[in-house]
Amino acid sequence: MTSHLDVDSVVLDIEGTTSATGFVVDVLYPYSRSRFGAVLSERSGDPDVLRAVAQVRELIGEPDADAVRVEKALNEWLDEDRKATPLKTLQGLIWSEGFARGELVSHFYDDVVPALRRWHAAGVRLHVYSSGSVAAQRAWFRSSPEGDLLPLVEGLYDTENAGPKQEPESYVTIAAAIGAAPGRILFLSDRPGELDAARAAGWQAVGVRRPGEPYYEQGVGDHPEAGTFDAITIARSTT
Repeated sequence: MTSHLDVDSVVLDIEGTTSATGFVVDVLYPYSRSRFGAVLSERSGDPDVLRAVAQVRELIGEPDADAVRVEKALNEWLDEDRKATPLKTLQGLIWSEGFARGELVSHFYDDVVPALRRWHAAGVRLHVYSSGSVAAQRAWFRSSPEGDLLPLVEGLYDTENAGPKQEPESYVTIAAAIGAAPGRILFLSDRPGELDAARAAGWQAVGVRRPGEPYYEQGVGDHPEAGTFDAITIARSTT
């Protein structure tokens, strides 16, 4: 059980924190894998796709790589669960389309949505920081089993607009974008390296440990921990 936390803003990780990593790996990853080829061919002129393809070519050191080679690299990174920005960009595009068509519905742990509604109603500003692209985050929150949750969320951050999740500088960037004092921001994540980086940037941090998640056995280091969002009480000071 965590103590009462006096903060103005909460920044949420998704995988392992608000939502099951297994859902992403078992449902979303195969969905994107089956559509990489189509998005590379059918949307080859899309600025987001062009940028992602250029980034793939740069990362693999092959400036002339064709669509087949690019797709091969994407699949290899997917197998490795590598947090490569162009992979996340293309997955975001694919998932957004899948959510829009109703072929995909996102997953949230049962304790999460009531807590988000409770915090939002209390005037806490909610943000998301995930390795998944902003487009994927937007689709994820818009297509929940409980409907559109985007109105609860004020800002969305990923590795492209904020930086790597284990670098303190990324959290400095987000704090500046939010316009909040670092000490008034709470970060919730299941990954100790991310919690360490947030704390190094002056944020408050709580580790979320859910049975069955990849980081459950590892723990959250020396950070306060919570098994569910119900264990996190936010009491904003009005002074």
